[in-house]
Amino acid sequence: MVDLNDILAAQERIKEHANRTPVMTSRTIDRLTGCKVFFKCENMQRGGAFKFRGALNTILLLNDEERSRGVVTHSSGNHAQALSLAASMLGVKATIVMPENSPKVKVNATRGYGAEIVFCKNNVESRVQTANRLVEEHGFTMIHPYNDERIIAGAGTAALELLQDHAPLDAVFAPVGGGGFLSGTSIAVKGISEDTLVIAGEPEKADDAYRSVRDGKIYPSVNPNTIADGLRTNLGDITFDIIRRHTDRIVTVSEEEILNAMRLLLERMKLVVEPSGAVSLAALLKISGDLVERRVGVLISGGNVDLDPFFRSYHE
Repeated sequence: MVDLNDILAAQERIKEHANRTPVMTSRTIDRLTGCKVFFKCENMQRGGAFKFRGALNTILLLNDEERSRGVVTHSSGNHAQALSLAASMLGVKATIVMPENSPKVKVNATRGYGAEIVFCKNNVESRVQTANRLVEEHGFTMIHPYNDERIIAGAGTAALELLQDHAPLDAVFAPVGGGGFLSGTSIAVKGISEDTLVIAGEPEKADDAYRSVRDGKIYPSVNPNTIADGLRTNLGDITFDIIRRHTDRIVTVSEEEILNAMRLLLERMKLVVEPSGAVSLAALLKISGDLVERRVGVLISGGNVDLDPFFRSYHE
């Protein structure tokens, strides 16, 4: 089981290459929520998302034989980019399985970092089957996008930095999809301050984590028709166990609430945040009445927004 010492070790391991991302505040959002809010801006991380932390930590922990075989993963975008970047930095071949409907901006970035992309159907089963087939055919080292203790430890370094810089905090919000980020966040937060609440945000249209924790069993993510593409995956056995132990609450939010949070971040803080990254703020806005006058951390997980439709419509 991952613990705070693993996250501290990951922080030391990756510090030479990963950004210590800024923490920003907004008087407008403080007024709207009634809280003092600290935004950890992982949209400014290398690769545009927190995923670089876990990917780099994992690659650095591979032995020479594992690196020589090359690595493979399945991801709709941010983990794909992160693993591609980390692998290229360390001279490791990376192959990425991506759903056919992955955002173009994430596909282009993944390819730009030097990875080979293999497309699959738009569901979790196809991702996993395709990646497993590539492992069997080529002997690649599989790097799971979230259900891996090395990934979780690296992901937890974002919350660790937030608390190192701005403790005490009464609550910390993070998004949840597969649960790697939330798992690392939960362990870091509870390891430093057991009384600090860990609260997850999840799209209503992809609420498998909420239902899984509620009912004590993992539900698959079936046809998750949400704009938050990074949160369409279901929990793994490792992340499920950690979240059950260390997360205090999961708040589901509508598509409109996600878009409103994105817009608020863009208009008021001039931050480009992808839908998955805005879910944590959407959750805070929804339950802010429970946290009036509290100090609250909000983890913005990524900023890889596909801007092609905007610029295309502008030129038409």
